[in-house]
Amino acid sequence: MDRVKTLFTYALWVVLFIIFSEFLINVGLNSMYRPIERKDNISQVNIYQAEATMVNGRIRGLITNSEPENLSGKYLEFDFYSERDVFLGRKFIDINELQENETQNFEILFKLKEVDYYTVSVVDEKPDVEEIEILPEGWTTPQIIVATALTLLIFW
Repeated sequence: MDRVKTLFTYALWVVLFIIFSEFLINVGLNSMYRPIERKDNISQVNIYQAEATMVNGRIRGLITNSEPENLSGKYLEFDFYSERDVFLGRKFIDINELQENETQNFEILFKLKEVDYYTVSVVDEKPDVEEIEILPEGWTTPQIIVATALTLLIFW
């Protein structure tokens, strides 16, 4: 019976450590982001989150097809610049088949150093230019739990 209690105690400590680590990691990473400025006036693109660290960033927003001009089949072009107006990179987002007054969510996770501001424009075609590297999506909670369990099994 003492062995079961000990095993349960160790398991409880591991679970508490995982929860505490996840909390500290999220708080630490999110506190490193600072807002970046947008320098354009396209009313059809609503950005609700634009942040960057020294090495990466994220932009989240909505595209609304509210103008008489149809946005279907077009692209959003994001150009990123440094504090001294140095062009750092470019990314394109496909606009789905949007009817009038429909919206589309988008998210860009980019890997660029020292981004200070960005511009957004609507273009008809996606030119053959080099785009910036997109960061992979974050792991889901089940993936993190499985990876942690496998790591513990390997080192136990």
